[in-house]
Amino acid sequence: MAKLGCLPLVGFLALLSFFSCAICATFTIINNCGYTVWPGVLSGAGTAALATSGFSLESGQSLAVHVPSSWSGRFWGRTHCSTDPSTGIFTCDTGDCGSGRLDCSGSGPAPPATLAEFTLNGSGGMDFFDVSLVDGYNLPVLVAPQNLGNGGGNCTATGCVVDLNGICPSGLQVTLSDSGGQSVACRSACDAFGTPEYCCSGEYGNPNTCKPSAYSLFFKNSCPRAYSYAFDDSTSTFTCPTGVNYLITFCPSTTSQKAEETHPQGGASLPLINETMVFLGPIASGGPTRARLYAFAKVAATAGGLATLWPSFRQHLRF
Repeated sequence: MAKLGCLPLVGFLALLSFFSCAICATFTIINNCGYTVWPGVLSGAGTAALATSGFSLESGQSLAVHVPSSWSGRFWGRTHCSTDPSTGIFTCDTGDCGSGRLDCSGSGPAPPATLAEFTLNGSGGMDFFDVSLVDGYNLPVLVAPQNLGNGGGNCTATGCVVDLNGICPSGLQVTLSDSGGQSVACRSACDAFGTPEYCCSGEYGNPNTCKPSAYSLFFKNSCPRAYSYAFDDSTSTFTCPTGVNYLITFCPSTTSQKAEETHPQGGASLPLINETMVFLGPIASGGPTRARLYAFAKVAATAGGLATLWPSFRQHLRF
């Protein structure tokens, strides 16, 4: 009888979950790498935490995550993770969030880490998203909108889909003791050198004084649609009508990412892959320090001016 008495409550909760998720977006995270990736999730300040903030995906596995409307936050991949058998503390050599556990519990990634960033249901009923290399690079990532319907905005795939670790400039390379001297992640110039001109801070804290460096141009030339430094341009912000679902793929196939835009706008007019980049070798990763938030000033006016509001949305994330 006790079990029967619980059924109405269970049914009510299931019904409540159904209706609440009716206005959710679904983010499907896929691990296409040849090794395990431990995705991390961080919700922005003032937005609801998701059901998970960290999980494991073996090669070929995927997970669907329901994200409420008006959510903002970021996804990233952690690699080279392990649990200390004596302490039980979980750590990763790349993208570690410092929680000591599989879930990140409100902590963001230590750079270098490739970031997929979102603000859903922003101004004009649009989603704003980008893939950022501002905090460096550790994994190839592709963000692809799904169920587009009539489309609208600058709604197309973005990401950094090539392996940059093998061609990372020597001053930015991260190596591990067991990596055989190979670079396993690629730091940003700000993270590596910490100077105002690379970090766009102090007198360089505006787009008039902080310009692309040789290091940020390495990222931009390799991944034309991704953010490469703090004041990147209109080629890096993308918008879709609210209600679109998203596919986030780690290590996407480089042979299948020829975007098929009928009317490319802004960053969509650039290829996902710079055809002059010829290195597509093995992928590995690593590296610590603290993450930072950057304000972006110059963004696309091609999506009816909506993308110009993305900098303020990024500031509200407060990671």
